[in-house]
Amino acid sequence: QVHLVESGGGSVQAGGSLKLSCAASGVTASRVCMGWFRQAPGKDREGVATTYPYGATSYADSVKGRFTISKDNAKNTLYLEMNSLKPEDTAMYYCAASNHASLSCPYLDFTYWGQGTQVTVSS
Repeated sequence: QVHLVESGGGSVQAGGSLKLSCAASGVTASRVCMGWFRQAPGKDREGVATTYPYGATSYADSVKGRFTISKDNAKNTLYLEMNSLKPEDTAMYYCAASNHASLSCPYLDFTYWGQGTQVTVSS
């Protein structure tokens, strides 16, 4: 059984930083697509950052240069380091994983989801 458990959310002022963690069990983080998604009230869920099985990463334009996604394969844990946070980054952040290796990691490949961790950025 796969479990993804996020932590690290909180409330910060604009310009601040947070680092989210996602502890994975039942899936090998180094072998599948893993990503961070977020959903603000009244808005659709959107992709924030993705790591691919072969090591590449991708980011939404809105977070490029401010957020960094990484994995610790030994700990089977995914991270999202968020710097220069803006009020528009306020959302519930979710960790997700696919159930197989994929070259393109499309949204529909993300089968497993965590419960989410809230990030609130005040101006």
